[in-house]
Amino acid sequence: MKNNNRNKGKNIKNNTRTKQTMNRRKKKRVWPKVFLIILLILLIAGGVFAYKVYKNGGGLTGILATAVGHDENTKKSLEEFKCLVLGISTDEEGALLTDTIMVASYNPNTQKATLLSIPRDTFTGTNPAKATPYQKINSVYSRKQDPQDVLDAVNKVTGLNLEYYVIVKTEGFIKLVDAIGGVTFNVPIDMDYDDTHQDLHIHLKAGEQLLDGDKAEQLVRFRHNNDGTSYPEEYGDNDVGRMRTQREFMMAVIKQTAKVENIFKLGEILDVAEENVITNINFDVAKDYIPYAVEFNTENLLTAVLPGENTNKNEVGTWVFVADEEETAQLIQELFYDRDKPEEEATEGNTTNNTNTAGTSSVSTKSKSEIKIEIINGTGVSKNLQLAVDDLEDAGYKVTRTGNTNTTSKTIIMNKKNVSGAVLEGIENTIGIGTIEDTESSSSKVDVTIILGRDYNNK
Repeated sequence: MKNNNRNKGKNIKNNTRTKQTMNRRKKKRVWPKVFLIILLILLIAGGVFAYKVYKNGGGLTGILATAVGHDENTKKSLEEFKCLVLGISTDEEGALLTDTIMVASYNPNTQKATLLSIPRDTFTGTNPAKATPYQKINSVYSRKQDPQDVLDAVNKVTGLNLEYYVIVKTEGFIKLVDAIGGVTFNVPIDMDYDDTHQDLHIHLKAGEQLLDGDKAEQLVRFRHNNDGTSYPEEYGDNDVGRMRTQREFMMAVIKQTAKVENIFKLGEILDVAEENVITNINFDVAKDYIPYAVEFNTENLLTAVLPGENTNKNEVGTWVFVADEEETAQLIQELFYDRDKPEEEATEGNTTNNTNTAGTSSVSTKSKSEIKIEIINGTGVSKNLQLAVDDLEDAGYKVTRTGNTNTTSKTIIMNKKNVSGAVLEGIENTIGIGTIEDTESSSSKVDVTIILGRDYNNK
C-alpha cells in the first residue's frame, strides 16, 4: 500500500512537471508571435509618424509639428503672430518702469519677423504742451501694474490691435542669459556709468565678448557715460542707441537659445520663465508657432524705431517723445502688413508689377533727383550707410530716409512705387550691387528702399 501511494505521488509530480514543461514550451512559442506583433505595430506607427514628419516639412520642424498634432495644412492657416514685449526694472523710488518696450511679430509662412522699438518717453496724453512724466509710456505699467493698460497705450500710438504681451523682469533676464551659458555680443562702445540710487554700475569695454547675465543687464540699460557722452550719432545717440542695442542683443539671445545644446537646458529655462515672466500667451497658442520658429533665420528680421520727435517745448519743461502719426502709420504698414505675404503671393505680385513698370505711372516718369530713396543698413558696418548715401547723392539721387537693421547677406533694391527699370538699374550701378525686387506699396512714403547686405562690403 505504501509503495502504491509512493508511485501515485510520483506519477502526480511527473504529470505536474510535464504540464509545466508543456506550458513553458507554449509560452516560448507564443512570445515570439507577441513580439512580432508588437514590433509590427511599432513599425507601422513609426512609419505613419515618419510619413507625417515628412509631410510637415521634415527635420526638427516636422518632428515638433507632428508631435503637437499638426498636418501639412496647419501652418497655412496660421496668421502672423504679434505681441508686446516689456522689460521691467525698478527705479530709485521703487516704481516699476518698462524701460524696454517692443512690438514683436513672426510669420511662420514667410519666416519673416519684426521688432519695433517704442521709445520709453513716448507721450500718451492728449496735449504735449502740458506733458508730465506721468504721461510717458514707460510709467503706464507702474500705475496699476496692469499689462492691458500698456497694450492699450501701444495700440493707440501704433494703430495696431495687439492682444498678447510678455513681461520680463530684470532678474529673469539675468537668469535666462546665465542659463544659456552667456551670450557672445559685440559691445559697440566703451560703457562707463554709475547710478548709486539704483545700484546700477555699468563698466564694459567695446568689442566682441561673452556676456553673462550681469553684464548683459549693464549692456541693455546703458544710455550714456558718466561724462555725458553716448553712442556715436551714426549708431543712434542716447536712447535711440540703447534701443538699437536692445534689439540686436535680443537677436543674439534668440540665436544662442536656439542652439541644439540648449534643448537639454529647456527645464532650467522654463523654470526661469515661470518665476520671472508674466504673459497671457497660453500653451494652445504657443504650440502652434513653436515648431516653425525653431528654424527661424535671424537674417529675416527687420527692426525699426517708432518715428517721431523728442521735445521739451511745453509749459513744464518735460522731455517727451511725440510720435509722428503719418510716418508711424506708414512704418506700421511696411513692417506688419507689406511683409506679411507668403512667397507665392509675392511672386505673383511681382509679375503684375513687372508688367506695369513700362506703363505711364507718374513715378516712372520722374527724374532720378525726384525719386525718394530709403537706405537700410544691414551690413553690420556702420560706415557703409554713409558711403551708400554719399555715392547716390553724388550721382544725383535723393536719399530721404535711412535706418539700420540686423545683418543680412544680400543687398536688395525694392521698387515701392513703380519706378522705371532704367532708374532702378542706375541705382544698382551706382551702389555697385543689388537684386531688384518689385514690392509695390501704394502707402509707401518712398519710391525705392535699399537694404544693404554683407555682399556690399565686398563689392
